[in-house]
Amino acid sequence: MDEKLEMVIACGSLDEAGVSQLCREKGIYPHHVADWKKAFSEGNTNGDKSTRATESKQLKHENKELKKELRRKEKALAETAALLVLQKKSQRDLGRRRGQLIVSRERQNVIQLIDEARAAGARLRPACDMIDISAKTYQRWCAPDNLEDGRINARLSPPHKLSEAERQQLLAITNAPDYADLPPSKIVPKLADQDIDIASESTFYRVLKAEKQLAHRQKSKPGGTKKPEPLTATGPNQVYSWNITYLPTAVKGIFLYLYLVMDIYSRKIVGWQVYQDESSALAADLMTDICRRENIAKNQVTLHSDNGSPMKGATLLSTLQILGVILSFSRPSVSNDNPYSESLFRTLKYRPEYPSKPFKNLLDARTWITGFVSWYNNEHLHSAIKFVTPAQRHRGEDIQILENRRAVYEAAKTRKPDRWSGDIRNWEPIVEVNLNPIKGKQKEAA
Repeated sequence: MDEKLEMVIACGSLDEAGVSQLCREKGIYPHHVADWKKAFSEGNTNGDKSTRATESKQLKHENKELKKELRRKEKALAETAALLVLQKKSQRDLGRRRGQLIVSRERQNVIQLIDEARAAGARLRPACDMIDISAKTYQRWCAPDNLEDGRINARLSPPHKLSEAERQQLLAITNAPDYADLPPSKIVPKLADQDIDIASESTFYRVLKAEKQLAHRQKSKPGGTKKPEPLTATGPNQVYSWNITYLPTAVKGIFLYLYLVMDIYSRKIVGWQVYQDESSALAADLMTDICRRENIAKNQVTLHSDNGSPMKGATLLSTLQILGVILSFSRPSVSNDNPYSESLFRTLKYRPEYPSKPFKNLLDARTWITGFVSWYNNEHLHSAIKFVTPAQRHRGEDIQILENRRAVYEAAKTRKPDRWSGDIRNWEPIVEVNLNPIKGKQKEAA
């Protein structure tokens, strides 16, 4: 509007040629100036109306958007404040362990806290997330019949269980003279032959067990396996562990057999051999050689193994009796009773140098195992014996080595104490190693 008025004023002192020249310079036509002059003289123009209407509409829109943004921020601020109050009031998270039992009183407290937060401006989902439950859980708890966890008053007994009369009938038949000496596995077929069906065999056993009528009645000892006696080694050549593992050959289905004996105290491989057969006689030769090289006295060392046929062969057992070696066996079908040998086989077969292809022949296998045993005994820093080699520990050198390491760390802590927030690394030597320790006693890592 100001530009139009200025143009009309500027053209008022010019002739027609001057007006035309000025209009060309401004990019307008002379009749525009005449129309503006007429409009100003009349005091009302359609252009002004249109402009004012546009500006008014724009101002209303901006005002509406500002009010909308203000309301959004007020809601967000109210929700944040409500969630902070909810977080402060809630005693604990309820969703950390799925399926945990939540009593009625606690459910009602949660519902009340969420309702207060929603009344203060919080939405349902963020309020539920703050207590760590889902919105579906909240909605389910709000139902009138869900105030109490259904598991509290749940029926633990199946609906089709025996009635008390049927239970007494079962006991009466079991203790009748005709069935008094029979187990349920024979009672049930005999009843079936008489067209009688009271309960299944497992139900017979379950009822008799509940009535304490399943005591062992035979002359034989009750079944079960006994855990082997715990063995403790406080020095080398006290407890040996041995086993046999397969080595693949180029012919599918044909294997070589690695006999390997280790000292569990030092982890040293004290003897090994690769043969084409599993035999107690070959194992006896290996143990004879080990006892001579290690100067084993009678009743000095205990040899632990699993229950394989070579381990329990007559030749090996008689040889060990002559050598004075004490025997120890794992429980049947329990692999973790002999963990040290199993761990050693795992180390052997997962070495980067382990051949990717099967061994060509017996000599090839023996050559590779020779290199492995030399590395394992003399170079491998074993994590279970404070990172000394098995050979060093077997010779008793580990005590001085660990003492030197401790002195190095003590000196480093003295020089720069700010780098140490606690004690130095534990370099105390392992005093004893346990095989199959009693429950509750800390087990040594293999």
